[in-house]
Amino acid sequence: MNEGEILSLLGENGAGKSTLMNVLYGLYKPTSGEIFLNGEQVSFSSPKDAIARGLGMVHQHFMLVETLTVTENIILGSEPGRAGVIDYKSAREQVSALSHKYGLNVDPDALIESLPVGLQQRVEILKALYRKANVLILDEPTAVLTPQEVDELFAVIKTLVASGVSVIIITHKLEEVKEISDRSYILRRGEISGECRTADVSKAELANLMVGRDVVLTVHKEAKMEAAEPVMKIRGLNVRDDKNLLAVKDLDLDIRPGEIVGIAGVDGNGQTELAEAIRSLRSVESGSILFRGEEVTHLKTRELIDRKMAYVPADRHRFGLVLPMTVAENSILGYHDRPPAIKSKRALNLNLKKIAEDSEQLVEQFDIRTPGVQVPAGHLSGGNQQKVILAREFSREPEFLLVTQPTRGLDVGAIEYIHSQILAMRRKGVAILLISLELEEIFSLSDRIEVIFEGRLVKQFKPEETDEKEVGLYMTGGSGGSDDAE
Repeated sequence: MNEGEILSLLGENGAGKSTLMNVLYGLYKPTSGEIFLNGEQVSFSSPKDAIARGLGMVHQHFMLVETLTVTENIILGSEPGRAGVIDYKSAREQVSALSHKYGLNVDPDALIESLPVGLQQRVEILKALYRKANVLILDEPTAVLTPQEVDELFAVIKTLVASGVSVIIITHKLEEVKEISDRSYILRRGEISGECRTADVSKAELANLMVGRDVVLTVHKEAKMEAAEPVMKIRGLNVRDDKNLLAVKDLDLDIRPGEIVGIAGVDGNGQTELAEAIRSLRSVESGSILFRGEEVTHLKTRELIDRKMAYVPADRHRFGLVLPMTVAENSILGYHDRPPAIKSKRALNLNLKKIAEDSEQLVEQFDIRTPGVQVPAGHLSGGNQQKVILAREFSREPEFLLVTQPTRGLDVGAIEYIHSQILAMRRKGVAILLISLELEEIFSLSDRIEVIFEGRLVKQFKPEETDEKEVGLYMTGGSGGSDDAE
């Protein structure tokens, strides 16, 4: 790449994007090959070596200590001073000067835990600039940002580039690739399968290069049939978070058959607590959850499964799968103690043949790419792991479906497939609550958008009557915030 250039790196899950960047940053050592920096061959045995040569990396999950200030986080590991005494005043001045120079506008004395996600990302960028980075690697930099924060980030990136910093962006958002990058490299199965000037290709062409086939980027959904009686009713719901603070506040929500209701909000505004309360994974402080007219607020998760309430969790590794277990074993979780998974209710005698046969059908039906159903789920790519969860939950013919972050970290091919499966459930009359940080996903799939801010539903939209900018304003408390609630 050239000085002052923005390069995007695209590829399916498992294509090798993160591995390549981890090699460049010194986290991995290459098996073979050469790396040249400014015409000189280099070899990094640790990130410290890479940083010393002017490379910086902002990871998708920020590496910040929430209880420290902005300045303390930025200088951590590179503290100025003598004889073990930190010159905090000098450090603060440097941080402030860098912040103003690049238009980052971050308070050097603010605690990280008090900053919104967009400002925390700027702190990560400042960490790299403080260490004199002239090549900056950004891994999924807009994954949790509002449209307004994305615009601000792109303005910062352009300022960096104007000063001579080169930027590599790993992302799956093709609209943003088109907007910000000068050139794009496409990785497929660990090899460069394409290189182009970004301005010379369309989004569809980029997607096709990534997956090696035509990809449908536009979601088409049929008109929704209005149903009078909601499947799910939530009234006056209050839920506390892990710090015992109210995270969900007096929330009312209805979801009808064949309807997708999308919850749009900046991460950390009560979405996690709402999902866990609906799934009985977190206690409800007050309020009620009614399913088909029945109070289910305090039922156990097992009882919710029995009532055909399905759940796709946000974190597939922690809550969706048991990674060392096989694909077949994961496909029966939740139904593992009843026929046909067991031969008899008297004893947990697994019907292994039936389990294998059923899971093989799911593998074929949901296009799960795996060498076999006896392969551990942890050996599959992220997209195929997500398909295992969808296959398990969707095949149980649910009447209500709670889907959280269904395409987090997935490539365009996997996203296309998962969206088609969600819409198929909608056509079957399933009531669906979609919680996603991806506004494009919320707009594509939802019949109705509910904006959540500080635990409250502050505004309701029909997707065809608004745009991402307007929804983004409400997500950050703008346009009247909770005072404008409907």
